[in-house]
Amino acid sequence: MHQREDEMEDIAERVKVCTRCELCKTRTNPVVGVGSLSARIMFVGEAPGYYEDVKGEPFVGRAGKVLDELLASIGLHRNDVYIVNVLKCRPPGNRNPLIEEIRACTPYLDAQLALIQPEIIATLGNFSLAYIFDTFGLHAQKDKISKLHGKVFTVSTISGTKKIVPLYHPAVATYNPNMMETLLEDFKVLANLL
Repeated sequence: MHQREDEMEDIAERVKVCTRCELCKTRTNPVVGVGSLSARIMFVGEAPGYYEDVKGEPFVGRAGKVLDELLASIGLHRNDVYIVNVLKCRPPGNRNPLIEEIRACTPYLDAQLALIQPEIIATLGNFSLAYIFDTFGLHAQKDKISKLHGKVFTVSTISGTKKIVPLYHPAVATYNPNMMETLLEDFKVLANLL
């Protein structure tokens, strides 16, 4: 386990001094990731927001509270999973990630995926869905999140079989409370996979 911790620390150190895109100039803190390094589920969000940038931790604002509730609904806690974002730094004003930022930053995510080797990858939102689907060769399956959420996609990799489950970003429930029902249903899909 120490080796994994050392490797994650190495990734974190590289992120802290990263200047691969312009976001390094406007961030307060990079957000590397949080959770168990032997997690069976990895949640991949999009990019840090205001509170994440302040604290240097993913999903600590309103969307984070929703994520915590969703995890609790299937008997899990943050410490049981690994939570990460496609981008490690906050885009100004929480704008969408740019293609070049995603290209510059995702080698870190790739390294985290390789290190943790999750059995299940739950994508949170469109940017995460697009990147993970491209990474695992699911281009042909790509569609709108409204069509794909809660479905399970099985892919074979060098390190074994992985299940990819697209989910709505928890933030949707903060501006449309009716979406909470859908998110809870989709999380039951994760529970069944475990």
